[in-house]
Amino acid sequence: MYMLALGVILALLKYLEIGPVATWSWWWVLTPFGLTILWWAWADSTGYTKRKAMEKMDQRKQERIDKHKEAMGMRPRKPR
Repeated sequence: MYMLALGVILALLKYLEIGPVATWSWWWVLTPFGLTILWWAWADSTGYTKRKAMEKMDQRKQERIDKHKEAMGMRPRKPR
C-alpha cells in the first residue's frame, strides 16, 4: 500500500512539474506502480493475503470469547 501511495505522489509531482521529480523519466516515476502489482501478485499466489485475513479473524474471535468468559466470571485461558 505504501508503494501505491508513493506512486501516486510521484505521478502527481511529475504531472504538475514540481521539484526534481519533474526532470525524472516517466519510467522512474511509474516504477512504484509496477512494484505494487508484483507485490499483489506474489501475495495472492502464495496465500499471504488470505492467511493474514484468517489470522485477524481468529484473533478477533478469540478476543470475543475471552470477553464473554470474563463477563461470566471465568478467567480466559492463556495462550501456550
